Amino acid sequence: MTRDIAVVAFAQTAHRRATPEQSEVEMLMPVLHEVLDRTGLRTADIGFTCSGSSDYLAGRAFSFTLALDGVGAWPPISESHVEMDGAWALYEAWTKLLTGDVDTALVYSYGKSSPGPLRDVLTRQLDPYYVAPLWPDPVALAALQAQALIDAGDADEPALAAVAARDRTAAAGNPHAQLRGPVPQGDYVVRPLRTGDCPPVGDGAAAVILAAGDRARELCDRPAWIRGIDHRTEAHALGVRDLTDSPSTRLAAERAGAFERPVDTAELHAPFTAQEVILRKALRLGDDVAVNPSGGALAANPVMAAGLIRIGEAAARIHRGASDRALAHATSGPCLQQNLVAVLEGDPR
Repeated sequence: MTRDIAVVAFAQTAHRRATPEQSEVEMLMPVLHEVLDRTGLRTADIGFTCSGSSDYLAGRAFSFTLALDGVGAWPPISESHVEMDGAWALYEAWTKLLTGDVDTALVYSYGKSSPGPLRDVLTRQLDPYYVAPLWPDPVALAALQAQALIDAGDADEPALAAVAARDRTAAAGNPHAQLRGPVPQGDYVVRPLRTGDCPPVGDGAAAVILAAGDRARELCDRPAWIRGIDHRTEAHALGVRDLTDSPSTRLAAERAGAFERPVDTAELHAPFTAQEVILRKALRLGDDVAVNPSGGALAANPVMAAGLIRIGEAAARIHRGASDRALAHATSGPCLQQNLVAVLEGDPR
């Protein structure tokens, strides 16, 4: 990398089960205003804008163009979009900043899961010839993954329940979380996963601002410098993968420099309890690392925004001095198919 690039501001909605009174634009606009206010920037000061969302959730093609109303019609902007979690939009913005063409970037993502049957919608991520026609939804596939983990002796149902209890207890201090405090495990959804092992369905949005070099120091007292970031993917066919492991996460972490020095914080995008067990192993996280102090995706999982939130939460801890070196992870697709890892650091204190 030829430039130092940092997250200098982060904002998110209070995540809710449903927001029928709001459109995507109305949900997004307060977040965009907040993240700009944190830096004192105006839309005209932003060199590049990139967003992440899904037309399948919105139920219409090119829905992201409507969300641009929240950014503003004037002045004209340099803009891009990814049909992906906002963490991948951040990756694109990061590469744009590396070119030296711009010094600041606005990244935002949003998702309203409440209007339709989310489990049905997400089946469209699957192989269209062999898997999607069978309609296995993400909970059923996550249950296969959890059962494989249990059969391998790497976890059991009480251990999975402990993951949920730990994350949601941590979320008690997060005013934006949808679920806060211990939640009963409840009945089986798809065995061995109970209600408590699964993420809440909800609506939400998030935004971050990136800045390079001295500009970052002007905008933030303690920037969260992106020391490394990388993303990798597993094979699309679930049958050729070991569902108890995540080699793509491990490789992305290695390329991002996560194993060069210990981290003190890890924000993991693990929508299901078994996936947090798998990610902890792939990322070599010990008990001394604060994992998901925000509560993670088990406390709030707005589709297309939850991965960006992990980066934002890790950066926010660096901003306020609660962390010096943090790891953030984002995932997309069934059973941890695509994975992104970012390593963030604050200036020495």
